[in-house]
Amino acid sequence: MKKLTLWFALLLPLTLMAQQTLNSGPQKNQLIELYTSEGCSSCPPADQWLSNYKSHPQLWSDIIPVAYHVDYWDYIGWPDRFAAPSYALRQRQHARQGNISQVYTPGFVVNGKEWRGWYRSKNAPAIGDANVGELTITIEQEKFSARFDQPADRLTIAVIGFDLKTPVKAGENKGELLNHDFVVLGVKDYQVSGSAWQGELPPVSAKYQDTPLAIAAWVSDSRSLKPIQVVGGLID
Repeated sequence: MKKLTLWFALLLPLTLMAQQTLNSGPQKNQLIELYTSEGCSSCPPADQWLSNYKSHPQLWSDIIPVAYHVDYWDYIGWPDRFAAPSYALRQRQHARQGNISQVYTPGFVVNGKEWRGWYRSKNAPAIGDANVGELTITIEQEKFSARFDQPADRLTIAVIGFDLKTPVKAGENKGELLNHDFVVLGVKDYQVSGSAWQGELPPVSAKYQDTPLAIAAWVSDSRSLKPIQVVGGLID
């Protein structure tokens, strides 16, 4: 996989110096979503569990992790700098669709289904050898084009960051230095018929210009958050 150099304006789409193509292969890959918060004292162990995937041999080839920081614990004393209302909304949509039993942190959703085995140090459940189709995304400059060879009408692209540290000065984690990986720094949904998409990548703040970054992209039906196929890779 080719590495790319990134440059940022204050708040502009990613500008990539070379073209990069990511391909999922036909076998179904695994999207691991963590819903977490710097204001939640139970979350750091889950954050660390997710960080362990940085050294997993199947990272990017079969396993794509992302961490959504939610904002509903900000009121108890520490506003999470990575949180966004839309991330909490996505978790609530999972609950409304029956994918999770309730909204809580830390909460894992693996391929659209609630999973609680992380606290027993288990790996996320295997998903078998199902062939679901190939998702290909090509990135050049701040733009992308993507294609999926099966029916799907929504593409989601997330820009995720690594090696992010926060010294927490208030709230339940006061005095802790929290370490984060796979943090969603920007995300956008793209909808079109015909299983082909093109457009601009999600914007990311210039304050992350020195942060190692990756892209995760997945396709789904617009009526469900369950991913059909997912692909990802480093772009740092």
